[in-house]
Amino acid sequence: MKTIHVPILIETDEDGIFIVSCPQFKGCHTYGKTIDEALARIKEVIELCSEDTPLDTLNTFVGFREVEIVQGA
Repeated sequence: MKTIHVPILIETDEDGIFIVSCPQFKGCHTYGKTIDEALARIKEVIELCSEDTPLDTLNTFVGFREVEIVQGA
């Protein structure tokens, strides 16, 4: 068994629901009413996603950045 560390993205929607995704696996996302629930769920989803994906084929996480946009311009 191999232990891996993968980045996750945590957001909230307009209803306060926590949306969590793991960009290294396609379609790897879930949600929870609390952050603890969302984190527990994403761990399960990542485990399921990683069953069919060789770990040496994962994309390398580079980082998140912000860009500025002007709406209505």
